This record gives sequence, C-alpha cells and structure tokens, in this order.
Amino acid sequence: MRSYNHKHITEERMGSQALTTLKNLAEVSRDGEKGFVAAAEGVKDESLKNTFQRAAARCALGARELDDEIVRLGGMPSDAGSVSGAMHRAWTNLKAAITGGDEAAVLSECERGEDAAKAAYEKALKEDLPADVATIVKRQYQGVRENHDLIKQLRDAA
Repeated sequence: MRSYNHKHITEERMGSQALTTLKNLAEVSRDGEKGFVAAAEGVKDESLKNTFQRAAARCALGARELDDEIVRLGGMPSDAGSVSGAMHRAWTNLKAAITGGDEAAVLSECERGEDAAKAAYEKALKEDLPADVATIVKRQYQGVRENHDLIKQLRDAA
C-alpha cells in the first residue's frame, strides 16, 4: 500500500509540474504570437511582414497544442500572455522599435524575444516531465530555435 501511495503522489506532483510548465510555455508562445503580429504590422517590407506573420502563426499553433495538452492533463489553459520580465521587456522594446520605423531594430527586438522563448524552453527541457509532454516540448523547442535562427539571420543581414 505504501509504495502505491508514494507512486500516486509522485505522479500527481509530476502532473502538477507538467501543467505549470505547459502553462508557462503556452504563455510564452502567446507572447511570441503577439510580438510577431505587432512586428508584421510595423514593417513595410512585404517579405519581412510575411516572415513575421508565419512566425506568429507558428507561435499560435504551438500555444493551441500546449493548451490542448493542458486540458488533456486536467488543467485549465489561460488566454493571457506572460508577465515574465524577459518576455515583457522584449516585446515592450519591440513596440518602441516599431514606432521608430527601424526594421533592423524591430528584428533585434524580435530576436531578443526569441532568446527569452528559447531560454524558457531550455529550462522546461531540464525538468522531469512525463515522456509524452517532454516530446511535445522538444518538438516545439526545435520550432523556437528555427524562428530564432531565421530572425537572427535576417537581423545580421539588415
């Protein structure tokens, strides 16, 4: 009986940790979506606008997938973005760059936002998550890295 209770408590704790991690990553994804939408609206170059729109769509898709997993694990997804310091600063700075109309500055701020997203996923990957949750996080991390690397490449070329 004792080992069953211990196992149950461990699984419950792991589920709670997984929910917290998934909610955090969903909020990070929503922040990214909002940031990329703002970036797309703030640039004139059509190619760059399309790049930002695709990145926003990828973030939105990631947030929906994470929300679906949260529900599957018995949690309630949030529709808010994060208020974490790094993400908030990055997207606040993005608004200032857009106002200035400098596409290189917009790309720099988008890269800063993707740095924060990468860090959030890297932290999540170090956690002891259930295998199915870890698989989702690993796959999404690859997408975050691709977004980051593309934005960095565009910034370097600007």
